[in-house]
Amino acid sequence: MPLTAHGIPEILALGGRDLGRSQWKEVTQELIDAYAYVSGDHQWIHTDAARAAAGPYGRTIAHGFMVLSWGIPMFGELLQVTGVGRALNYGVNRVRHPAPVPVGGRVRLHARVTAVSEVARGGVQMTRAFTFELEGSGKPACVAESLTHFYP
Repeated sequence: MPLTAHGIPEILALGGRDLGRSQWKEVTQELIDAYAYVSGDHQWIHTDAARAAAGPYGRTIAHGFMVLSWGIPMFGELLQVTGVGRALNYGVNRVRHPAPVPVGGRVRLHARVTAVSEVARGGVQMTRAFTFELEGSGKPACVAESLTHFYP
């Protein structure tokens, strides 16, 4: 069950809180191919299984931005925000992809609320540390700082 924060005061109280980890998500070739279709990124390392088998990872790997795009739905497994008028994705800082995610691999999100600060129009900015853990790897698949604005 995700934690629930209701309204701006409860969001402000989340600063410094570790929210834990989401469920594992398996990377399938079907997901990779769908992401390639919608993003237009058809590089062979992602979509050509035969060529990738002879490549540096021995199989296809997920797009780094595909993994990053899972941050919001995975975060929703950890925290539900209610009692606000709107939430806006404000941006992402410091994105890195330390380890490739092979087809068949599994990823989950570890999220921490590193800060919550007031912004204009009565809103708050939540800054979150996202670490996408790659099962069986000593390195994460992706790390990023995600920013969301919440308004009454």
